[in-house]
Amino acid sequence: MKNFINAYYQNHTLIYKILLFVLITATVVYLFPKGGQFKYNIQKGKPWPYENLYAPFDFAILKSEEDLAKEKEEIEANKKLFFTVREGVLEQVEEKYDVQVLLVLEDSAAAGINKNSISRFGKRFLNTVYKTGFLNKSDNDKVVKNTVITLRRGNEAEDIASDKLFTTEMLVPELQSYFDNTRYKPLEQRFTTLFFEILEPDIFYDEELTQRVIDEEIKSLSVNKGLVTENERIIAKGDVVEGSKYEILMSLKSEYDSQLWSKSNYNWIVFGYTILVAMVLLMLMLFLQRYRPAIWENNTKMTFIFFNIILIVFLVTIVQKYWLNYIYVVPIIILPIILKAFFDARLGLFTHLVTVLILGFIVPNSFEFIFLQMIAGIVTILTVSELHRRANLFISILKITLVYMLSYLAFSIIQEGNAQQLKWSYFALFALNGVLSFLSLFLILIYEKTFNLVSDVSLLELSNTNSKLLRELNEKAPGTFQHSMQVANLAEASANEIGANAMLVRTGALYHDIGKMLNPMYFIENQSTSVNPHNELPPLDSAEIIIDHVLKGIEMAKKNGLPDRVIDFIRTHHGTTMVYYFYKKQLELTPDFADKKSFTYPGPIPFSKETAILMMCDACEAASKSIKDPTALLIDELVEKVINGQMNQGQYMNSNITFKEIQIIKKVIKKKLNNIYHLRIEYPE
Repeated sequence: MKNFINAYYQNHTLIYKILLFVLITATVVYLFPKGGQFKYNIQKGKPWPYENLYAPFDFAILKSEEDLAKEKEEIEANKKLFFTVREGVLEQVEEKYDVQVLLVLEDSAAAGINKNSISRFGKRFLNTVYKTGFLNKSDNDKVVKNTVITLRRGNEAEDIASDKLFTTEMLVPELQSYFDNTRYKPLEQRFTTLFFEILEPDIFYDEELTQRVIDEEIKSLSVNKGLVTENERIIAKGDVVEGSKYEILMSLKSEYDSQLWSKSNYNWIVFGYTILVAMVLLMLMLFLQRYRPAIWENNTKMTFIFFNIILIVFLVTIVQKYWLNYIYVVPIIILPIILKAFFDARLGLFTHLVTVLILGFIVPNSFEFIFLQMIAGIVTILTVSELHRRANLFISILKITLVYMLSYLAFSIIQEGNAQQLKWSYFALFALNGVLSFLSLFLILIYEKTFNLVSDVSLLELSNTNSKLLRELNEKAPGTFQHSMQVANLAEASANEIGANAMLVRTGALYHDIGKMLNPMYFIENQSTSVNPHNELPPLDSAEIIIDHVLKGIEMAKKNGLPDRVIDFIRTHHGTTMVYYFYKKQLELTPDFADKKSFTYPGPIPFSKETAILMMCDACEAASKSIKDPTALLIDELVEKVINGQMNQGQYMNSNITFKEIQIIKKVIKKKLNNIYHLRIEYPE
């Protein structure tokens, strides 16, 4: 048991990576749509590259989405309208008529007219109005002339001509016709007013029933429009995949997928998917192990990378399942943007390509999808830089969106043979994709807090000289603060010349000497008088104070929440060099002194280009202060001496920096120091 525990602790990081690999593989396979993969790649508008294809079994030819949409439109256009008859309306109107007609006749000046006779005359008109039905005025626009509608009375229904329905607009002309050539003509106006007051509609449009019938007709639509029998030739080699051939091939693919994903094949298909996904993810892990060992050894960063892959796969899966038409809205380019912000462009591109290969198993038209996303990812890596500058990100996303649109345009022309069949809605989807890509800034802020990572956005905030720690450094150790500013300028210029992370090295340079603020007067740049406290101390104690500024700086940085990437500059800016001045003084006192370790910084040595740049700039800037009468020649010799000395001590062995890059950095430092110490002309008094 003890041996098992010891073995676990020795290999726990490897065990974690294995578990992470298994978990991610299983999650991706679980998210895959439940369907097999057709063994032929169908490209509309292209010649069939395979051998003659014969039907392996009987299957139906499916109607295209356009055909089904057209049939649905025809059903909508020719739909039968249903109206409901409300019972009892005529009786209610007759009761009102019997009461109000007496008032009309009493006020009438027409003498000699029999009241019962005129009352019966008006009631006959009521029966005429309600013979077929009186349509509700708000439903007038639903009725189309010269069409057949269905009237529903309780459980009975009958079809009638729409023109037979009585409407409000018909009342006046019908009354005029009814009263013409009768002895009741003088009472026409009064009866018109009466009927406008008492008539109520009894025919109402039944929208629910109408829609239900339409839905049933649409539901009963056949999705098939033909049959292909077994061994019937579908397409010959070299035939162009278009028209009916394309429809038959897509029908075969659909039938093949549905038959393939059966219970008997389920486990085998999952097994195949698992192998492919595992191979793709294994390539990423091998890349990290070989070319990014620092990330490989950091389980948090490994988790972060795979979490983002799963997030993209999950989003695409959800959209593909529920909103397939919006598949190009998913901002997949967020992945390379984020990884480039936290790590580097090469890792961002490699991870993006791996993720897109996985997504090829999920989406339809996988070749087109993979091509578009790969091109977009490459453009993202080439254009997106300096995320702290919003204008740069905006311009980059505009370029990416344009590439999406141009690529889609090219694919559409190739497949359709012309530009008339373009789906313009896709251009809106690509534009929306670009807008959603700005979420990368929001995600970067969340990831910085969640995974303790640092991006250019947070580096910009940290490099603000008004931040708490830098303001405190300026107050307590102004000489050190000015030294840090000069080193930051040198380091930033050097990083720009060799293509390193200029924002990172500048931020690291600003904080690399914060440990000096605890004992500022023990460092010469802060001594404003000729009093040097080291004169009262033995060399060993002085060396300890000087060396301690690295360890104390690390403690202060952690206490103030500085990210590890910035703390690395504090750790490494002196590497394992010696405090040579005090070591020489110690040898003067005790010539046989051999304990060099007490005068040596604890390290580690720089392990990146950025930390190596800081070591060079820090040492050269500090040493330049020792030149009493600086000249270009003296400065050049000093820079060569300092940097060559560090190289001879092996300080750059782990920093992945080339001799050519070191020579470029030397030139930058020489030029900048010459500018700093350039003598001005003396102005006359």
